[in-house]
Amino acid sequence: MSSELVFYHNPQSRAQMVHWMLHEVGAPFRVVRLDFEKGEHKRPEFLAINPMGKLPTITHGGTPITETAAIITYLADAFPEAGLAPAATDPRRGTYLRWLFFGAGCFEPALIDTMFKRPPVERKGALGYGSYEDVIGAFKKMLTPGPYILGEQFSAADVYVGAQLIWATSFGAPGMKESPISEYVARLTARPAYKRAAIADGRVPPDKA
Repeated sequence: MSSELVFYHNPQSRAQMVHWMLHEVGAPFRVVRLDFEKGEHKRPEFLAINPMGKLPTITHGGTPITETAAIITYLADAFPEAGLAPAATDPRRGTYLRWLFFGAGCFEPALIDTMFKRPPVERKGALGYGSYEDVIGAFKKMLTPGPYILGEQFSAADVYVGAQLIWATSFGAPGMKESPISEYVARLTARPAYKRAAIADGRVPPDKA
């Protein structure tokens, strides 16, 4: 069976996050760009891979993997030589998984609600994330003392959570200019793998990286 790694991509999507992760992993991959304007993400051949018709999506050895956090977690485990995930027996594995799932389950919905100025609900406790302010406060504690989620070790959790914070920073979301979040974002965007993905996506000119 082929072990080919295929990355279905459009730079104007959350696939940016997986693109960065692929460059951190360093394994060869083939890019298939889908044109949103042409509706290529809704064509039967892609819907057979991801019925939601959404990006990012990868296939590895013919197996489809969807959902940004799941893809990043999968890649870290599939390519352990990159050193981006603690082993299952490592005590830090719990912290690593905690923040990966926090990014998906708490920060993203809190951020989207804030972006679209959705009215607050009557019972804050009914929301899985509580409030946007609660989430930002949790991140600040998580990043103290830093420099990364697992202390000195950079991991796939930093790719996912960091990519979300970079995205939030790009449109001026509340709290992104505050310490230690702003320093964390600057640290991540200086990484060579992040710059390579940004250049490939056309988000950063080569002479500005």
